[in-house]
Amino acid sequence: MPASQPPLFPVVSDTSLDPQLETVRAAIMAADPHGEQFGAALRRTFDMLLDGQHTGRFRWEQLHKTEKTHAGTLVEINLQRAFGFSDGKRMDYSIESIDVDCKYSMEIGRWMIPPEAMGYLCLGVWASDKAGIWSAGLFRVTEEVLTKKEGNRDGKRSLTAAARETAIRWLFKDAPLPENILLRLSQHDIDAIFAPRYGTQRVHELFRRAQGRVVSRGVVATVAQQDDYMKRVRYNGGSRSALRPEGIVILGQYGNHQAVARALGLPVPGAGESVSVRLAPWTSSHAGVPWVELEGRKWVVARDVDPRVDAPVLPER
Repeated sequence: MPASQPPLFPVVSDTSLDPQLETVRAAIMAADPHGEQFGAALRRTFDMLLDGQHTGRFRWEQLHKTEKTHAGTLVEINLQRAFGFSDGKRMDYSIESIDVDCKYSMEIGRWMIPPEAMGYLCLGVWASDKAGIWSAGLFRVTEEVLTKKEGNRDGKRSLTAAARETAIRWLFKDAPLPENILLRLSQHDIDAIFAPRYGTQRVHELFRRAQGRVVSRGVVATVAQQDDYMKRVRYNGGSRSALRPEGIVILGQYGNHQAVARALGLPVPGAGESVSVRLAPWTSSHAGVPWVELEGRKWVVARDVDPRVDAPVLPER
């Protein structure tokens, strides 16, 4: 290479002095400052791999080995869809006209780097559904950051222990992953939820036992294992009708439902999410407790001692 021609890649020992890395970092952070798109894409990846609607699976350990190896490809695809990244000339993405490779690993920092990525930027991603967290960072692939010993048969190598500590410019570290609440329930509750033969009854039991928790549409699909699984949540035959005599309402993504959740101090359901809760009419014993007016009456989150009454009907719009 002639001395007057600049190198293809900047050679730096300090990631903060890598202008391409900082450009890519700034572009990603501008598009997703709180990591919501990242987290949603990773949640989608786990849900696609588990395919709960057709398999009833909800744990990483239930996947076959070949399915686990496919995780990296799905992460790459789902991130590209979420952010609209263009295809790179030689690497996976082109971000601000800079080629960036994308790597996912089941162990943080243990990304396997192919020889053709030498000199390029890499977006390293890790997520744990069990722990409910994820991380993503950028680093430049150089000889200095890779293990010296011979890699696998494809010539892939990983970051050295020192590089995992110093060479990664983290975008997000241990950020919360949209929750799969089936992983947070007791085995007793899980057994009770999956015991009924029919999906509609399983969904009823889910909302009885997961009160006050955000339930994603993926969880409903896993429990129902039916087509049109969200229909099992609604009135007219769904859980909203079935659980109403028990005083339980199921709040959804509708604006008025979200307002009820905020007023009662409950998690606010987002798109495709639901939150169930048992309500009780307000009495003088509920003084100082958050309440909401529904059907011309004050309602509060029920205590164990509160009698069971029919829940108010919430408009589905």
